[in-house]
Amino acid sequence: MLLSALLKDAKIEYDGADCEIQSVICDSREAKSGTLFVCITGFASDGHAYAKRAYDLGCRAFVVEKDVDLPGDAVVVMQENTRIALAKLSAAYYDFPAGKKLKVVGITGTKGKTTTALMLASVLNQNGISTGYIGSNGIDFAGNHFDTKNTTPESIDLHYYFNEMVAAGVEAVVLEVSSQALYLDRVYGIPFFATAFTNLAEDHIGGIEHPTFEHYRDSKKKLFTAYPSRFVIYNCEDAESEYMLDGCRALLGSFGLESGDFHASDIEPFMENGTLGISFTAHALSRSAKVMLPMPGKFSVANALCAISLAHRFGVGLDECASALENTYVFGRFEIVPTKLPAVFVIDYAHNGFSLTNALETLKSYSPSRLWCVVGSVGGRTKGRRAELGEVASKYCDKVVLTADNPDFEDPLEICEEMRAAFVRDVECEMFADRAEAIRYVLCHVEKDDIVLFAGKGHEQYQLICGGKMPFSERKLIEEYSLEISAELV
Repeated sequence: MLLSALLKDAKIEYDGADCEIQSVICDSREAKSGTLFVCITGFASDGHAYAKRAYDLGCRAFVVEKDVDLPGDAVVVMQENTRIALAKLSAAYYDFPAGKKLKVVGITGTKGKTTTALMLASVLNQNGISTGYIGSNGIDFAGNHFDTKNTTPESIDLHYYFNEMVAAGVEAVVLEVSSQALYLDRVYGIPFFATAFTNLAEDHIGGIEHPTFEHYRDSKKKLFTAYPSRFVIYNCEDAESEYMLDGCRALLGSFGLESGDFHASDIEPFMENGTLGISFTAHALSRSAKVMLPMPGKFSVANALCAISLAHRFGVGLDECASALENTYVFGRFEIVPTKLPAVFVIDYAHNGFSLTNALETLKSYSPSRLWCVVGSVGGRTKGRRAELGEVASKYCDKVVLTADNPDFEDPLEICEEMRAAFVRDVECEMFADRAEAIRYVLCHVEKDDIVLFAGKGHEQYQLICGGKMPFSERKLIEEYSLEISAELV
């Protein structure tokens, strides 16, 4: 493809020299002959600083937003915003798979994105609509799975996977849209079939993330006001919904536990064979259906109602949604790990005060003999979370185990001490620098009818230590240690 043709398709004005383009990149390490290197500025590095390295690797075409020092045979296209340019070029390079060939659903909110997205993908797939998923749990479509670095990948990666989905016969894709993705224009130009707002609370503020809550909130708001969408589904019981939808021009639909177009009644927790769940009656459009969710918590009901409302836009009926949800399990989100030990073990991604409060309040409603929480806090960023995590864990739990959670270059025990200092009451507490040791300790000391929440890791299959990703599966360790301990008890 000629550079001039690609730029024309991307609606980028250009009248300079031409050259052949075989791929679009934003990582200089991928540069070679035939690549178009789009220089974007990140939090840790600036692509413009690596333009010469890309040139030395054979790249001759560049999109920049500030001057770069390159030899005279380099073709340089100046743009006001190279992140927007990357999104436009990515869509054009893959012949606009989003919207043109795929129905894209975008979901944003502080909590519930992953669970809602995976619920929706499951419901659609079980009802004959081939659907992909992109988000915190990776990329899934047509039996394929790929890991992702970010909840919402860079635009060039997004459109690559959209194109792969089209080739695999996928009809729709459910996309978790993070505040960072909106702030950094990763989803710029995507024509959404539908978008959804789950809820809003303070998160991702400080450090390399958002400078203020208002910045975080307004980044999310862009999904409903700055991007085209046929339908918008919103949580009518969240206080921020009115602000988030101000300026939205799509057809609106609402959900809520007690009100909205899609709502619930008869919400009851249940516990069967070591599995925690919640049942409810879903109501919509003068119809109702009983739902048995194999995951606990009223927030799971809210997520399910959001998914049902979105599925309705695809023509899936309430009864069909209810049947599909009974067979839907979400990896790393209130995931029950079955063992032969007499306690219930739950893995969840709760990693701030808001989500941990919801998780522990939910588990406490099942009246455990003792409620445990195994929790840590990440190193190098969002340090404000440490105090709130310590406060919440001490408020609700009978036993708290503080340990590592992606400590990176920080001492995990120092992070634990910061969390311990925020305890609001005196509860039993143990600290372990090694999360594997913490898991073994818990499994050795649980008693009948205890419930243990392993918070923070969720779907993650690694520990971030000293800049490197070390393989780490919480579920696998729980399974392995429980087998060992069970055998010793026989």
